[in-house]
Amino acid sequence: MADRLMAIPRLVPPLDGEPADATALRAEVRAFLAEQRAAGACTPAVDAWLSSWDEDFTAALAARGWLGMTVPKEYGGQGRSFLDRFVVTEELLAAGAPVAAHWIADRQIVPSLLKYGTETQKREFLPKIAAGQCFFGIGMSEPDSGSDLASVRTRAVQVDGGWRLSGTKVWTSGAHKAHAFIVLARTAPVDPANRHAGLSQFIVRFDGPGVEVRPIVSMNGRHHFNEVILDEAFVPDDMVFGQIGNGWQQVTSELSFERSGPERLLSTFVLLPQLAASMAGGRIPRDPDLGRLVARLTGLHQMSMSVAGALERHEPADVPAAVVKVLGTTTEGDIADFADLYRGDDSGLTQEVDELIVTAVDQRPGFTLRGGTNEVLRGVIARGLGMR
Repeated sequence: MADRLMAIPRLVPPLDGEPADATALRAEVRAFLAEQRAAGACTPAVDAWLSSWDEDFTAALAARGWLGMTVPKEYGGQGRSFLDRFVVTEELLAAGAPVAAHWIADRQIVPSLLKYGTETQKREFLPKIAAGQCFFGIGMSEPDSGSDLASVRTRAVQVDGGWRLSGTKVWTSGAHKAHAFIVLARTAPVDPANRHAGLSQFIVRFDGPGVEVRPIVSMNGRHHFNEVILDEAFVPDDMVFGQIGNGWQQVTSELSFERSGPERLLSTFVLLPQLAASMAGGRIPRDPDLGRLVARLTGLHQMSMSVAGALERHEPADVPAAVVKVLGTTTEGDIADFADLYRGDDSGLTQEVDELIVTAVDQRPGFTLRGGTNEVLRGVIARGLGMR
């Protein structure tokens, strides 16, 4: 399937090289990261965007103007392009930097607020996100729903002054540390002829009454996922997100930002330079598969950057984003498997690198699940391209 997807004609035009100012920005980020590593403030990690939560590092990025980069200056942001933001995030991910605290807010909530948020919501949340002071989660997935968001059972009932939400959300990354999340709920009975109708979104604070966050601890002992129980949680009218009944269209737009970014191909990238150095030094055998993985990443870099260009032009990007997600998560999983071949006492790799490989292998099953399973996304791609 991956080979067939690579053969699909480009769904969005590629950018003609990288502008000089973007290249200069890339060098600036690399210099910053070198300073952070030298100071012991940035330890490379696998899957850092999901599990490496460091609010001090987030504050340092905010001080540089590297959060809320696409937020207009009137809302406390930098007013910069999607390409500028892409360059910064790509460098942070390639370095395995601890960006989990702000990641969802900056990647997904910012563009959604700009597109669907009220003026009150924009002025309340955007400046805080850009300052590294407000963190968000995602309230889409539910138990037994898988990737079928149309089957959500969380219900929102209108009451005086707002709405009462009841239901359960699951796999909510960072809910135990974040401030709020955007919840997808059903505000009208299911219509068998249109299951996507009657869905709406709400901004819900984690510290509000009727909201309980329960940890989900992975088999490797790590805790970044959570289950969130909503028990008649009250949401005032001014925290309705977008339009009532328009939740499906809003979620589809939001997922383009979630699926197309470089985190869908760089979760394990930090392993490749280590393996390349060991091969160059003769500590592990030379293997042509390393070059093949680098070539795949090079193509994915171009594809992901092209999606950033489409978003900059306000063009639909759901299908190309799905392509990037399917190919990217498959590649980062293959990097984990490749690295695992060379792990062990006689590998010549350091203990630190061995531990990174163990983490990559542990996290690997989730790569093709989160953000929509690759099986579901292949259906999205087929429908988008008019295949039967």
